[in-house]
Amino acid sequence: MTKEHHCKLLVIGAGPAGYVAAIRAGQLGLDTIIIESNALGGTCLNVGCIPSKAIIHAADEFAKAQHFAGKSPLGIAVKTPAIDLKKTVAWKDAIVKRLTTGVGGLLKKSKVRVLAGWATFKDGKTVEVKTKDGAEIVRAENVIIATGSVPVELPFLPFGGNVISSTEALSLDAPPKNLVVVGAGYIGLELGIAYAKLGSKVTVVEALQRILPLYDNELTRPVAKRMKALGMHVHLGAKAKGLGKGGKELVIEVDGKEETLPADKILVTVGRKPLTEGWGREELVLDMDGRFIKIDDQCRTSMRGIYAIGDVTGEPMLAHRGMAQGEMVAEIIAGENRRWNKAAIPAVCFTDPEIVSVGLSPDEAKAAGHEIKTALFPFTANGRAMTMEAEDGFVRVVARADNHLILGVQAVGGGVAELSAAFGLSIEMGARLEDIAGVIHAHPTQSEAFHEASLRTLGHALHI
Repeated sequence: MTKEHHCKLLVIGAGPAGYVAAIRAGQLGLDTIIIESNALGGTCLNVGCIPSKAIIHAADEFAKAQHFAGKSPLGIAVKTPAIDLKKTVAWKDAIVKRLTTGVGGLLKKSKVRVLAGWATFKDGKTVEVKTKDGAEIVRAENVIIATGSVPVELPFLPFGGNVISSTEALSLDAPPKNLVVVGAGYIGLELGIAYAKLGSKVTVVEALQRILPLYDNELTRPVAKRMKALGMHVHLGAKAKGLGKGGKELVIEVDGKEETLPADKILVTVGRKPLTEGWGREELVLDMDGRFIKIDDQCRTSMRGIYAIGDVTGEPMLAHRGMAQGEMVAEIIAGENRRWNKAAIPAVCFTDPEIVSVGLSPDEAKAAGHEIKTALFPFTANGRAMTMEAEDGFVRVVARADNHLILGVQAVGGGVAELSAAFGLSIEMGARLEDIAGVIHAHPTQSEAFHEASLRTLGHALHI
């Protein structure tokens, strides 16, 4: 006899969006079940955000060691460093295990039942779960779809062998001698820069005429400068065509001419797509927004009692967006009055240097019809940046010209990801330039650049 479960809330997918929704629902006393076919934590914790930052950190530390093996103005000298990538990957895996185990503990603490298996809808309230012990049925009053996203695969470069996705790039035994990265978005450049620091000869192939197309040229210029310093080669306006002889070459087309690039590994990072197939969507009547599930400002779908959150609902495909949605939906199901009305969602690119963008860029603000005031403050004039050898970059503020309401804040520089909370808070709280200018920022810190950028936008910066 097939085992049956009944619950108030069923969450399909235990990535950041799903597990946060389940934990919050459990805290609110909702009888909750969460289903996950792989490891708890989803892409982000297992093969995305967390492990990639671990590899990036290891690459940064190795690059520092190499820096000190040469002539360093800091007076530090070391012998020629070496990297054992197997040990690095083992360290990364240990971090992932700690976090995924922690998610399991939090779900248990919140009295959430966890089913390991693949869920398929039978109707809007019923799901069949294929577990290792056989099929089980779950009937729920409310359902949250949090199935996430998967890497986009190019038909002429299918994953396998030397063609890898970001998942495989995080578990290599050694840095490849020649690494070709197809796609100059944030995933490709984060990993490409890391492997360049680890000793790989990295070539980037991008179909557009610029790197990091989600960010403006002013923000990406320091990244391009650093890539050049690392010896990375970039082919813009280039199309990948397929594998060359022996599978260790990539054929590309630039200006109508074909070239062949040596490639021990080819990392394809041309984006991610929502996982909307394979779990019985055809059994439901869900309105779609292009390739994404259409939702309203409460993350409700077109079917009563069914919600969708995270990557499956559209851009930006960011873990923290999904987590915020998950928390909100759990509270809505528990009877609270919530709406999705975020003024800004921070986006961080963990390249070298890092990029942070919150709210509107100058061009986006103008396109939205705003008359703006904007200025930047360079880290070359920031004492803390100087002492960190991190002078490339700046903080930029975008505000309305009439009332000085802050519309956006962007930064590029070493470690600027940690400024994202201050940037986001200023926009969510409706701060004006005068508000940031009036806050005493600790000295010496990189955060002073936010203060100075606001002062400069008002026309009276102190240190430039």
